[in-house]
Amino acid sequence: MFRHLALLTMAALLSACAANQVNHDFDASRDFAAYRSWSWKEPAVQYRPDDPRIKSDLTEQRIRQSIADQLDQRGLRPAAAGASSDLKVQAYLIVEDRQQQVTTYYGGGYGGPWYGYWGGPMYNETRNISYKVATIQVDLLDGKDGKLVWRGSDEQTLSRTPNPQDRSNTIRETVARILANYPPH
Repeated sequence: MFRHLALLTMAALLSACAANQVNHDFDASRDFAAYRSWSWKEPAVQYRPDDPRIKSDLTEQRIRQSIADQLDQRGLRPAAAGASSDLKVQAYLIVEDRQQQVTTYYGGGYGGPWYGYWGGPMYNETRNISYKVATIQVDLLDGKDGKLVWRGSDEQTLSRTPNPQDRSNTIRETVARILANYPPH
């Protein structure tokens, strides 16, 4: 019973971590309506830390495709091969270890002041829960001067055993939330 309660508490806390607000920033002096084409700035996806357990051609393919789809929905088209683009796109996948303290209370008295209190003493247990958080960051740089003009990021708590379709859906949904703020208004 105690373990089920502790797991339920941990799941609730971790799901609260996944509901973070998307972060974005941009250069207000830029005319975003003038940006019509884009291309990748190589390396298109960078990994922090540069760990072979994180770095994956499959993950990079999912991130690239999700970004390309979202840019297309916003009227930006890939630049023709060899042609210069209005925007250069670069993404980051950052994985961090985080910890959270969870305190579980059990036991305690029942009743009220009219009939008296009864029951055992209250106990609590505090534990540290470790988990991993992945952040996807999308940078859009001006194709002419190379300066950052727009940045967006969002984070998700990593699941231990998602299947490939779940990974694709999570990346697609995260990138959609990030680029929902482009172009800035």
